[in-house]
Amino acid sequence: MFATLVHVTSERSNAYGRVTKTLADLGPTKLQPEEQDQVREAADVLFFCERVEDQDAIAALRETLELLDRLVASERWTDERAAELVRDLEACGPAALVA
Repeated sequence: MFATLVHVTSERSNAYGRVTKTLADLGPTKLQPEEQDQVREAADVLFFCERVEDQDAIAALRETLELLDRLVASERWTDERAAELVRDLEACGPAALVA
C-alpha cells in the first residue's frame, strides 16, 4: 500500500520543515552523518504516518528520543535544543502519537 498525504495537516508540514531546517543548520556540526540520517528517517516516518498506533512511527520516535538523550548526556546538545527537536518530531506525526 502506498502512503498518502490525506492525514497531513499544515501543522505537521510546518513541523517537518522545522526538523529539516534544524538538520540543515545544526546537523553538519552537531550530528554525525548516521545521526542525521536517523533524525531525518524518523521525521519521514512520522510525517507519512496515518495512525497513532503505527508501530514503525512509535519505534522511530523512541529510537530518536534515545539518541537525543545520549547527545544531551554527552553534552553535545543542550536539554533545550533536544526538547525543541522532540517537540518538532512529535508534531510531524498524527495527534496523540505515544512513544
